[in-house]
Amino acid sequence: MRRAAAYGVRKLIEYTEDRWNILKKKRRRAREVMESLLSFGIESIVYGSVARGDVNERSDVDIFIPHTIPSYKVEIALDGFEILEKRIVQATPNYAIKGEFVLTDDTTVSFPLVRMREREMDFYKFGGCIDYSGIKDDIRVPGVDKRLVLIIPTTKGHREVPLTDMHPSSVARMLGISIDIVAERIRVLTRRREVGRTGIFLCETIHLNDCFESALKTIASRNPAVRRRLE
Repeated sequence: MRRAAAYGVRKLIEYTEDRWNILKKKRRRAREVMESLLSFGIESIVYGSVARGDVNERSDVDIFIPHTIPSYKVEIALDGFEILEKRIVQATPNYAIKGEFVLTDDTTVSFPLVRMREREMDFYKFGGCIDYSGIKDDIRVPGVDKRLVLIIPTTKGHREVPLTDMHPSSVARMLGISIDIVAERIRVLTRRREVGRTGIFLCETIHLNDCFESALKTIASRNPAVRRRLE
């Protein structure tokens, strides 16, 4: 039997002036990085709280390039930004392997190092994502946060609806994703709530002078699961 409002209660949140200013600051940072990428012909999306609007001072600016691209092109496009760290990550053995540039101001730019499966983009839509035109036009979109609460933007802030108050098919229709993705994300995030943060399958920092593709080959040579995903 499903517990009522297991992920919280319905709320209507009205933002303070300070909160609007934080959102503007985070979105200004996202636009700055996305514009630099776009100037080199690289399209990107920003996802999570910056896309939805429910940010706070600690919110990350998460940018993703939704297509495979040589890492050197991304690095050239980010030449004007300070790169703090480079790492290779993979959420599960079956999920896409990504390269990540960690920048200052809580900003991360990631990109796939393998061809993404069609359904893998739905993970970003589940949490809410917008492209450069969306950030430029100050659009906010609905998405589900890590508490498994649906954030629905309003003119004064946002509404919060626990997923336990909605049928998965309604969530899927609203976010434009498959019901299977909704069910999977509920399962994974519920598991994290129960046992704590479970971490990810692969997260390896590489030297700032190293090439992502070469580093990935080295990792694959000693990790059969990574090797299978490459194949």
